[in-house]
Amino acid sequence: MWSVYFAAVLVFAQCKMQGGDSSKGASENRAQAPSGSVRFLRAGEGDVALLARSERARRLADARRLVVYVGATWCEPCQKFHHAIERGELDGTFPDLTLLEFDLDKDHERLDKAGYVSRYIPLFALPKEDGTASGKQIEGGIKGDGAVDFISAKLKAFLAQKE
Repeated sequence: MWSVYFAAVLVFAQCKMQGGDSSKGASENRAQAPSGSVRFLRAGEGDVALLARSERARRLADARRLVVYVGATWCEPCQKFHHAIERGELDGTFPDLTLLEFDLDKDHERLDKAGYVSRYIPLFALPKEDGTASGKQIEGGIKGDGAVDFISAKLKAFLAQKE
């Protein structure tokens, strides 16, 4: 009897360690990402404005910029941009950028509630201090081999503007 109980406790503890702490709200996609590199944070469950406000405060403390990023698994430009970041190809271009990542299909309602609305994806938007959308955003991309360069150029110009 006790052996079954202890086995259940061990399994629960292992699942909890692998799953991480869901109260953190967002999880780094590239664990131990070196400073000077673009970072993706997958948004956790909950209120988008609250998540963005919390992450914005963390990134300001780390001297990094936070941009809310909305993409979708079926979006070719989103996929190409995401893969380029995962390979470190844009680290030199955006060394202090953190992207709080949402999936349009899964998160549409809660994104709308916080004001992160666009006609096209990918969407890159600056959050206000309270975490809601500031209205400062760029959206859209192109398909094909030029997708990453197209998005990068737009994002670089966007981030160069004064907030």
